[in-house]
Amino acid sequence: MSRQILSRPLTTDPDRLPTGMPAILKRVYAARAIESSGDLDYSLDRLLPPDRLGGLEQAVELLAEAVEADWRMVVVGDFDADGATSCALCLRALRGMGAAQVDYLVPNRFEYGYGLTPEIVAVAATRQPDLLITVDNGISSLAGVAAARERGIRVLITDHHLPGEKLPPANAIVNPSLYGEGFPGRHLAGVGVAFYVMLALRAGLRARGWFARRGLSEPNLGQLLDLVAVGTVADVVPLDRNNRLLVQQGLQRIRAGRCLPGIRALLEVGGRVPARTVSTDLGFVIGPRLNAAGRLEDMSLGIECLLTNHEAGARAMAARLDALNRDRKDIEADMQAQALAIIESLLPDTREPPAGFCLFDSHWHQGVIGILAARIKDRFHRPVIAFARAGKGELKGSARSIAGLHIRDTLDAIASRHPELLSHFGGHAMAAGLALAEAHLPAFEAAFIAEVSRVLSVEDLQDVIYTDGTLSEEELSLATAKLLREAGPWGQGFPAPQFEGRFALLEQRVVGERHLKMVLRPAGGSRRLEAIAFNSGVHTTPGGQVRLVYRLDVNEYRGVENAQLVVEHIESG
Repeated sequence: MSRQILSRPLTTDPDRLPTGMPAILKRVYAARAIESSGDLDYSLDRLLPPDRLGGLEQAVELLAEAVEADWRMVVVGDFDADGATSCALCLRALRGMGAAQVDYLVPNRFEYGYGLTPEIVAVAATRQPDLLITVDNGISSLAGVAAARERGIRVLITDHHLPGEKLPPANAIVNPSLYGEGFPGRHLAGVGVAFYVMLALRAGLRARGWFARRGLSEPNLGQLLDLVAVGTVADVVPLDRNNRLLVQQGLQRIRAGRCLPGIRALLEVGGRVPARTVSTDLGFVIGPRLNAAGRLEDMSLGIECLLTNHEAGARAMAARLDALNRDRKDIEADMQAQALAIIESLLPDTREPPAGFCLFDSHWHQGVIGILAARIKDRFHRPVIAFARAGKGELKGSARSIAGLHIRDTLDAIASRHPELLSHFGGHAMAAGLALAEAHLPAFEAAFIAEVSRVLSVEDLQDVIYTDGTLSEEELSLATAKLLREAGPWGQGFPAPQFEGRFALLEQRVVGERHLKMVLRPAGGSRRLEAIAFNSGVHTTPGGQVRLVYRLDVNEYRGVENAQLVVEHIESG
């Protein structure tokens, strides 16, 4: 597919930013709605206070009673990086506040499905809990919460996913995505919600005199911000100012060597130096390795890696997670090839792709369909749902969307018009999960394409790459690369700066089987620059000219740092 390259529009006035700020940063920040230096102040005292988050009062009452009365508590997690970090954070915080009987349970996605299902409640009940605490799930678990309450088990839901028409009958719910919720930081990840709940609980226990009576030191919850940073970036929630603050604070702990052993081990097994960690390392190094446990085996391995205080144990678990991630990559590569073959068989070269894709193969791995949907979405700029068999005639689907289409609302609209099609669904604007009978797939696909076509315009389906303009030859320097690298944290909704330009291609070679290493010279210039395009084949004959969209980054090799172009898009001419 052809791609249109446009400059990112400025949404604020660059001249309102501090006088001494480099012009390139003013340009980048003005295109990301930064209005003043206050928007870039990530000191911890600028964190949004918990008291505006709905449901905290009831949650604190419940948790404080649980801690003081020594209830048995079970944290019910989710099988992704956000769920793993949320779970580890709650266990560490609750134990630090004196909870003596707190454990966790994470559903195996292949046996129990997503969230607090009645089946997982039955498993949890064998531990005789007084309280179940959901993290990163639960807001759509009507049947599961009802099953727990019928057994006399109290339930606290902490979640950030969008609710359905009905809320589950929990004892307390904390979720910034509830309708009518007024908390300004509504984009919190699951781990962000859990962090706020623990902050409020510590304040509540302090007010009750709990720490003084027991002679306990209040736990420093700031020590858990590395977990918050990992879960926030890995879950690809929008990095509004509050989330950027949480991520930056976590990064500072990691760089200072004060992170958890598991996080340090996961960075090192991914070839990263903790002292130079940036937000993309959390999303592309730690996140996939934690997710691999939930996708292929059991997320308990990832959670244990985050819970251990022993360096050797953390390194051993990180190595196992790294091996699982390599297996996941192999499975994903095979599935992607099969998906592209399906699409090519349906689309002659002269035909535009449909408004969306529903893809299914009977041999696809249920734990990898989310990544597959994301890869196909990126390639074709279309919303995608990938399906795998889940047993008993049912399919599980994972959906990924593009700007302009709220995928969870899309599924809700389909369910309203065709209530017989979907067994259940839930999710966000850009990602969702669903289940349906395999026999319903053709009817669902027709309904999905119809709904997507109704919502998205022709313009929405045009693949546009937005850049921050061009860089002069003088700006293509190590100093500029370091400046941009430190100006984040970058992520969803606050994208890393990328630029466009024309270059002479001097040399190229394939490294690591799939990556294109190049030597370039700016058009009309004289400087030689290193560049790499990940997961790309040989593109054009050296000596020709290429147009690139790229990020300017720092590459370190054998202790020597150089500026390097990380190429996101390449075309001849």
